[in-house]
Amino acid sequence: MESNAEEQTGSAASVFHTERLQEVLAGLAASRAEPREVEFENSLRPRSFEEFVGQRQAVENLRVAIRAAAARGESPDHVLLSGPPGLGKTSLARLIASECGSTLHSTTGPALERARDLVGILTKLKRGDVLFIDEIHRTPVTVEEYLYSAMEDFSVELTLDQGPDARVLPLKLERFVLVGATTREGLLSAPFRGRFGVLERLAPYPDEDLIAIVVRSARLLGMPIEAGAAQALAARSRGTPRVVNRFLRRARDLAQVSGEAKVSSATALEALRRMGVDEHGLEELDRRILHCLARSAARPIGLKTIAAAVGEAEDTIEDVFEPHLLRCGFIERTSRGRVITRSGCAAIGVEPPGAAARADLSA
Repeated sequence: MESNAEEQTGSAASVFHTERLQEVLAGLAASRAEPREVEFENSLRPRSFEEFVGQRQAVENLRVAIRAAAARGESPDHVLLSGPPGLGKTSLARLIASECGSTLHSTTGPALERARDLVGILTKLKRGDVLFIDEIHRTPVTVEEYLYSAMEDFSVELTLDQGPDARVLPLKLERFVLVGATTREGLLSAPFRGRFGVLERLAPYPDEDLIAIVVRSARLLGMPIEAGAAQALAARSRGTPRVVNRFLRRARDLAQVSGEAKVSSATALEALRRMGVDEHGLEELDRRILHCLARSAARPIGLKTIAAAVGEAEDTIEDVFEPHLLRCGFIERTSRGRVITRSGCAAIGVEPPGAAARADLSA
């Protein structure tokens, strides 16, 4: 009897685990089938330099370099693209590969933990292929040193084993083009940076370029957009195409659930309000940073203190949020830390530090 009970229990457990496994697999399949943010972003990327909006000087310089190299029957020089996140560095890397008629291989600096990781990628490259390394400033030093010879001599020396049994295996590589993207160009060593023949720094986009981008994206997404709505989204997108496309997708969602055939100005403004984006393009974390600085009574605050106060990583604050606050003139960076400006205080509706004390003295 006990044996039968155990068998029934085991059978029931087996059925339960089987059903649970099927549920998990079904969930994974469903999640793969659903459109993701990255798929939306890829669908909106330009497919040629002609479709790329903005960054005119950088685009023209890249086109000249590629065409000149092609006329000589060579591959173009290695390219370094720098600038804040979301300005189109990945898109430009794709277009470089497309213009060269070659295959794009993508990785990131943090993913190259060991020299073997890099060598494994390099040995798979065919002649003329483009290797794109995002966040290249985060490439480990030991891996970076392997890139020196790979970029200059198109060869690497892989060390096998250790100690007295160590052997050096020279590997010849096909000529390739390295495209590096970085948000922190200053963190690249001088020898590394000097090996790039083409260096282009991308700048935030003006509103007219962002309007053109959002109109094009709306057309690709099958949702027309009013001129006023495009202007509202562009004006609050921090000069960044990635941000304006994110705003457009949320405005499109709101228009669809509201039964509208296009994104109107009212819908765009309501979508921005729901996302917590104000007329200055400030989001919740921006305002928390400004409030943190406003409470300091005009004393400079270090980045570590700000990060602890708002609960965000220092790199994220410095790379993502601070550039917009600096461009708007809402904060200033000093040798002792960050301070809020009068414009920054006005943006969050508080008195400038020291204003109350001056008012008391004048009274």
